Amino acid sequence: MIRLFKHYIPHAAVLYGLCDLALLLLAGDLAWHVRAVQIGMEAGPWVDRMSPILGFAVVSSLSLIAVGAYSAEALRSPRYAFARAMVALSLGGVALAVMAFAVPSVGFWRSTLLYALGIALVLIGLVRVGLSHAVDRERLKRRVVVLGAGSRAARLKALAAQEDSGFVIVGFIAMSEAHRLLPEAVSRDRLKDLGAYVTRLRASEVVLALEERRNALPLNDLLRVRTRGVPVREVSGFLERETGRVDLDTLNPSWLIFSDGFSSGQRFSRIAKRAFDVAVSGLVLLITLPVIALFALLVKLDSKGPAFFRQQRVGLYGRPFSVIKLRSMRTDAEKDGVKWASENDPRITRLGRFIRKVRIDELPQTWSVLKGEMSFVGPRPEVPKFVDDLEDKLPYYAERHMVKPGITGWAQINYPYGASIEDARHKLEYDLYYAKNYTPFLDLLILLQTLRVILWPDGAR
Repeated sequence: MIRLFKHYIPHAAVLYGLCDLALLLLAGDLAWHVRAVQIGMEAGPWVDRMSPILGFAVVSSLSLIAVGAYSAEALRSPRYAFARAMVALSLGGVALAVMAFAVPSVGFWRSTLLYALGIALVLIGLVRVGLSHAVDRERLKRRVVVLGAGSRAARLKALAAQEDSGFVIVGFIAMSEAHRLLPEAVSRDRLKDLGAYVTRLRASEVVLALEERRNALPLNDLLRVRTRGVPVREVSGFLERETGRVDLDTLNPSWLIFSDGFSSGQRFSRIAKRAFDVAVSGLVLLITLPVIALFALLVKLDSKGPAFFRQQRVGLYGRPFSVIKLRSMRTDAEKDGVKWASENDPRITRLGRFIRKVRIDELPQTWSVLKGEMSFVGPRPEVPKFVDDLEDKLPYYAERHMVKPGITGWAQINYPYGASIEDARHKLEYDLYYAKNYTPFLDLLILLQTLRVILWPDGAR
């Protein structure tokens, strides 16, 4: 994993991303030469066409990120990656065509753009297939030794067995016989020198996964391992890096307190986030006002009741605020009290099912963003009744309110819609990761990948 602006990115995703960027630059230049030959003119020096080619490469790269071309499934399957690349380049081509129409001086000729998109798709497809056969993913995985043989070590074993795992466990060491679940673990008493054993296994890191650390931390062993140049990770930090969420099952309050993170209050990040929210929410409201008005009319025609729905939600620091959305449920939807939406929920209207799928019902929330009650990116704002229940049942739930709620968020793009305490627990783990590791860079990734959720709305209700 590479940590970029506090966010962990798999090495394979970085490798494929840089490779695709180079291919896009090459495709842009080849398309320019093809078009020049076709109309009988000189291509000229590269510096003269640098701006449109760079623009093509950057926009197309952002489109690839947005549609999930570097997800775990895309990295495993060239066919899946090719399908996503086709969608991404189509969307990128539309965006570039609009830009070329608005600012003709910096765009490709339309014919050159079509050539560039076609060449890029062929190159990316061929290279993905080539790399999938040439690169042994198993040999690239990090070699991990786990100190522990209980439930936490078993959790790591199950994670390593997943197909898209970035590590392989080369050894388990039972530091004591208490809580032992893994029979294959080597007893610490059988090892004379733990540091030498770790070196012999060619481990790239050691993960401390003890069930009970009080008066049981093997400081001398950890010191020997660390002085041999092998990093030592605490299980909570390791799982955070590998899964992109804060694991509640292994979380200790001390780790949460002393680990780096929760810097959303830094002045620069706060100012940058608010400036972005104001500028973009104003622009989005201006552009989508006709869409909101049209669907407000359709909502009125589709079912009885008001076009808009207001509801109190819990915001920053637990303060309540009123959110406004296009109504997607019957007016008597909450006659028996507030409850989560379920699959095929009978309370949802015919039109409501569509506007929920494509997230049109969320557009009026940009007014809350403009007012400063919400942000574009953040944890989903919940109703007070749900918050009271979840704070009683889930540890650290109140910590998600240390950042502004958002229209989209890390949990929303990584976990389908949930309607249970267990779903809320999983989404809380993603929300805590966001609150802990927030940067403008992570916001950008979330905003880009929200497009993937809109195009492939898994679990939308």
